[in-house]
Parts: sequence; structure tokens; C-alpha cells
Amino acid sequence: MQSARFIPFRKQDIVDMCSQELNNNTQQTSFKQFCDLLASLIHYDYHATLESLKNNYAPFDPNSDTRSLAPVSADQKAQCQREFAKDFAKVLNAANFEVITNEDLQDALNEESLFKVRLEVEFDDFEEVVFYRRGESQLTETITSFWGLRKKPLHFTNYDRVAVFIRFKDSAYFKAKNKTPMGFEPSSTIVKLFQNVPKADLEMLFPNSEVRMRPIDKAIIGSSALVGGAVVLITKLGASIVLLLALFAFWGGFRSEAVEMTQQHFITFAIGMGVFGSFIFKEWSKFKNRKIKFMKALSDNLYFKNLDNNAGVFHTLIDAAEEEDIKEALLAYTFLLKSESGLTAQTLDEQIEHWFKSKYQCDLDFEISDALEKLVRMRLVTCSNEIEGNEVYNALSLDHAKAILDERWDNLFQYN
Repeated sequence: MQSARFIPFRKQDIVDMCSQELNNNTQQTSFKQFCDLLASLIHYDYHATLESLKNNYAPFDPNSDTRSLAPVSADQKAQCQREFAKDFAKVLNAANFEVITNEDLQDALNEESLFKVRLEVEFDDFEEVVFYRRGESQLTETITSFWGLRKKPLHFTNYDRVAVFIRFKDSAYFKAKNKTPMGFEPSSTIVKLFQNVPKADLEMLFPNSEVRMRPIDKAIIGSSALVGGAVVLITKLGASIVLLLALFAFWGGFRSEAVEMTQQHFITFAIGMGVFGSFIFKEWSKFKNRKIKFMKALSDNLYFKNLDNNAGVFHTLIDAAEEEDIKEALLAYTFLLKSESGLTAQTLDEQIEHWFKSKYQCDLDFEISDALEKLVRMRLVTCSNEIEGNEVYNALSLDHAKAILDERWDNLFQYN
């Protein structure tokens, strides 16, 4: 399994872990002050991104509880959707989510599912579908079949977090298909965030997924109905059916002896048909109830996996992106601060990854380019002479770095 970019530790834990790498209490205190300044500035930078997401999502937010000053034209709404999709993808990338490719998605739909309900998804309803994941692990779960008599282990890939971005087609498409959208608006965009989703169960996350009977469920219901129907026909309608067949044979010229139908015969036949009709209704109700049971199982499963919806999702993801940016910058700065002669990007990357693996038994693919880009942009590290064609990065002292961050904070607004 490929190492992930996500750093599976809280920001505060990374601050403490990095602080322990420094020499003395004075330096550790100064470092924590540096962390507060850095985190505040990165938080401010993401505030503009959050406002952009909110403004662009507002025209098609299905959960909006505010008024609009003026109607939004179709062109304006389309522009907002494009801008929102672009910013949303950037935030997910910053939060170290990976795109689930169409190939991976199709593989997932074809894998054996842990969730024993057959689902069908109408992909033609979507204008755009993008799934993102973060955190991947290989798990094993024991599944039972044949009423618990058979057990077998099932190995599967599990995603810790899955973000879903879906844009529906316009109303003209649904009108042409003579379909009534259920639970969503044509042309709308929905975003959702889930946790602990097996790769093979991704289809349950689609908003238009429909429950379908599996072949084994149809066989169970069908065999039960067949046996029960045969019993009803033989016990309740046997004599009446024989009498009717004899009557039809007489009318068709296949029988010479006349058949006498009394009032009692008609009453018996009517009662038998009533019993048979009740049996048919009972079996139909059993089929519907089984489907309702499956739908409830789907709803219950999603209830515990759903973390957030629509506007709430990008608030959560903005916070996640902030944390990842801060953690990456702190780690790179700490290891450069410890180095007296500076480090190349590759050496710095290798040191951080080895540190995680040896000290915390954590394999990850550290985003060194993102970390250095932030530190250079904020003027906290410098580039000096090259080693074998590679730039060498040096960290400013803590006092110097804090002075730069403090000055930047003081000059965020210069209105007078």
C-alpha cells in the first residue's frame, strides 16, 4: 500500500513532538510562541478561501436559511459552480485528500461488498462526480451466510475519510427522462463527508442509489411463495378446481356427462379465492417489508458514517487543510532549525519520514515541496549555495522568525 500524505497526528501533538526535538526549555518556550504566530497567520490566509467557498456555494445551497437580495441568473450560477469546484478541489488537496479515480470507483463497485444489500446507481443523472479519500487501511472482517452456519474472513480496503462532490444535470434532462428527482434539485451541487467507508461500499454514498433485491433474496421469497401457494391451492381450492376443470371439459366437448354446480360449490370456490387472494397479498407485503428492511439498514449504516453535509463540509475541510499546512510547515522548520549547515529538500524529506517511522512507527509521504514553499513565501527559511545542483535551505533563528511573523501580523490591515 502506497504511503499517504496525511499526517495522522493532531496539530497540538506535532507542536509537542517538535518541541521535544529542541535543546532547552527556553528554546521550547520560544518555539511555542512561534507556533502560535504561524498558526494564526495560516488561519487568516484560509479565511479568504472560506469566504469564497461560502459566497460561491450560496446560490445553490439546499440548506440555506437566508434571503437573497436579487435573483441569480443561470450564467451567474454556472460561474459560481465552476469557482466553487475549483476552490473545493484546492482545499481537499491542501487537506491531503486523494482523488478516487474513475477506474478505482468502478473496481470498488465490482468488489464483494460488506453491506449485504444490492444497490444500483443511475450515473447518467450526474453532470460531474468526484470522490476523494484520506487515510487508507487494510482490514479483515468475518462475514456470515446461510443463517450464520457459514463464516469466512473478508479482507477489504477501508477509507478513513471520503468526501463526495456531485453536480446533477439540469431539469431538462429529468423532464426528457420523465423522472421525478427524489431528494435533490436538478442542477444542484451537493458535497458530503463520510468516515470509515469500505472501498467496496462506495455506491451507498450516492444520493440516488436504489435498493434492489439480490438473487438470493428473490430466491428465498420466491420459493416461500411457491410452496405456500401450492399448499393453499391444494387444501383450499383443490375440490373447486377439479370441479371447474370438469365443467370446462364438458363445455369444450371433452366430457359427455353434465356437471352440476350447486350454490354450495360457488360459496366454497369464493371462499377459496378469498384465501388465495389473502395469501398473494401477504407474500407481496413480505416482499415490500423486506425491501423496507434493506432501506432501513442502508439508512442506519449511513447515519453512523456521515460526518457533514453541504456547507458544513467545507467548514470542516478548511480546518483540516489549515492543520495539514501548519503541521507541514512546523516539521520542516524544526528539522532545518536543528541543522547547522542547512539541508536540501530531498535530505529534509528523508529525515522527517525516517523520524516518523523510527520514533512513531508511522509511514507517510511527507509533502516537502508544500512545506518549503510556505516557509520561503513567509520568509522563514532562506536558500543558499547548491549541493550537487540542489538548493540548500536554512531556517532563520526563532527570534528572527518570530519578528518577521509578528510584523506581518501587525500589517495585515493598513487602512490608515
